[in-house]
Amino acid sequence: MKEEKENKNGIMERKRKRNDRNKKNPEENQNNHNEDQDQKNAVKDDKEKKSEEKTTKQEVTSNNNNKRKHKIVFPYGNYRNYYGYRINELDGDPRLKVFERDWFQGKDCLDIGCNSGILTIQIARKFHCKSILGIDIDSDRVSDAYWHLRKFARTENVEKNSTKVARLEIKNEVNGAEHSASASSVEIKDDNSASSKGDLFNVVSFRQENFAQSQRPSGKQYDTILCLSVTKWIHLNWGDDGLITLFSKIWRLLHPGGILVLEPQPWQSYEKNRRVSETTAMNYRTIMFRPESFREILLDKIGFRRVEDITAGLSGSKAGFDRPIFVYHK
Repeated sequence: MKEEKENKNGIMERKRKRNDRNKKNPEENQNNHNEDQDQKNAVKDDKEKKSEEKTTKQEVTSNNNNKRKHKIVFPYGNYRNYYGYRINELDGDPRLKVFERDWFQGKDCLDIGCNSGILTIQIARKFHCKSILGIDIDSDRVSDAYWHLRKFARTENVEKNSTKVARLEIKNEVNGAEHSASASSVEIKDDNSASSKGDLFNVVSFRQENFAQSQRPSGKQYDTILCLSVTKWIHLNWGDDGLITLFSKIWRLLHPGGILVLEPQPWQSYEKNRRVSETTAMNYRTIMFRPESFREILLDKIGFRRVEDITAGLSGSKAGFDRPIFVYHK
């Protein structure tokens, strides 16, 4: 009993001394308490920060996955690299092989749906148009077209300077009639080059325009109008009415005796692209005029006199050029 009483007294004494120390050093005690609380808060903040970083990382991963899943669509066929898979830079556009010089040389021409303008520029260079205007619904494609025009113009200037140097060297070597004739033939050949027919910037131009829906008054008529792989997109976006508007407007813009070079996409191509937008999906279900009926519409309803099928000249061409091409004469 005596030992228990002593132990109890010892505990009470230690407790009293501790209380006395707290009373004497309240600031130190409060500091210790604050330090403990700061440590607890730091641990809590660290946990919250790690949780936020984890959440942010999950959101970024989710956004990246959504971007990968999101496929860019071109409801008007305004593909940026449309000519990339259709044209081999070495061989050029095979359609140029079936186009006739008489359709373009010295003529005012219009290219509807010119995309990045490569074919428009190639026609101007090869066939020496008096003028050719390329129009496209997408302003970005028009910007691409002007970029290509500047590129072709630079190349043309290099070729022109090289030809001048070669001609000068030949003239310096001329001593007799035979050599003079040879030099003259070189000069004639140079006269037929694209550069001698005028600066490309004076011949080729581009404009952003929704051709089928535009109310822009046109005071100019054309000798040749190209509508290559465009009918499907106008048809899907504006239905049968849009197609008839397209054909009627082309007729009005052509001089008497003018021609329309038409490359319509087949119905299978409509089926493939019908879901690019809600509008195209809806119009696809209501279309009455199939591509095989275009000939009848253009001859009997629009008023063209006759039509030529020049598709045979494209036999053996690579993928993307297996579409028929027709030439309608006003």
